[in-house]
Amino acid sequence: LAFAKNRLNKFYNPKLFKAAPKVELTEAERITVNMGGTAPPTPPPGGIAGTGISALVQVSAHSQRKEAPAPPPATWGAYQKKSEESNGVIAMVDLLIKDLDKEMTEAETTEKMSQADYEKMMSDSAEKRATDSKSLTEKGSAKADMESQLEAHGELKKSSASELMAVMKYTQSLHAEC
Repeated sequence: LAFAKNRLNKFYNPKLFKAAPKVELTEAERITVNMGGTAPPTPPPGGIAGTGISALVQVSAHSQRKEAPAPPPATWGAYQKKSEESNGVIAMVDLLIKDLDKEMTEAETTEKMSQADYEKMMSDSAEKRATDSKSLTEKGSAKADMESQLEAHGELKKSSASELMAVMKYTQSLHAEC
């Protein structure tokens, strides 16, 4: 946009136009040119991002007229430069530049905030994983303790049941004698 604005200034406000810097030749290049050689090629401007914007070029078809065009109507006055119209176009370009800068600032701020949120979420997730891991370890040890207690109680029940069975047989034999 700055390049387009400079091109507009070339025609509408020549005082504000900034010409491209002259290319300085090195001593060896000057000697080559003075001896009849050619200057080394300059790198071509690159597309829209460089200074060689070709998208702004307008081409019209060439036509050959054999007759002179008709004279303009008598109601038109002498040509006068309309500087206010050119300022409107340049002002629109300035507005576009300002809007683009504002949008880029908003995007950078949003990106920074999003990055901070992401980092906070990642630290919270790491903390939760550590807590969950600790809880899982505690629950695993509690389960192992309960299983060992269950097995001990199972063996106790088995021995108690066999003891009870022996007592019942003894009681039955006593009843049988009486």
